[in-house]
Amino acid sequence: MSQTDIYSGGFADPAVAAAHGFRAAMDVMARPGERREITGGIAPEGLSPAAASLILTLCDPETGVYLAADVDSDALRGWITFHTGAPLVSADKADFAVGGWAALMPIDQYRIGTTEYPDRSATLVVELTEFAAPNATLTGPGIKDTARMYLPDLALLQRNSMLYPLGVDLFFTSGSEVAALPRSTQITAEG
Repeated sequence: MSQTDIYSGGFADPAVAAAHGFRAAMDVMARPGERREITGGIAPEGLSPAAASLILTLCDPETGVYLAADVDSDALRGWITFHTGAPLVSADKADFAVGGWAALMPIDQYRIGTTEYPDRSATLVVELTEFAAPNATLTGPGIKDTARMYLPDLALLQRNSMLYPLGVDLFFTSGSEVAALPRSTQITAEG
């Protein structure tokens, strides 16, 4: 790991790039199943440009980040610390957890909020190799009629949505694209 790996890959124009990143993140969270382009962040290894850009946009010294084993590295830890100041924490203390689906499991290790403070839950940033063909139909807030999306474990994510207003929220990233699945979304299997 070289020092340049840690120091490079941040937003070229942080104010503008973070504003664009925040808009993309909020757009997909408000419109489950839709995908948006999010770029500007280039992590040294292990993360897609979309996931790196989300971290640069949403993380700061007040947001704990958990790195799943499949993406965890000294270079990535140094990059996140340098660019965001976010502390690296265990899964049960994470505001954001990043990694592939299997490496992020089990889902019940993350905070789901409390009755008084449902917003004190974790958000998972799930790295996908690609956005596969949809296997789920989504309904709920932000969806006019229905939306379609690929989800890695329908039954598990249906159980998560049944916890609403508690539960985790999810971003799915691949390459330079991001999609989201808020816990308020209702999920049914296609077919």
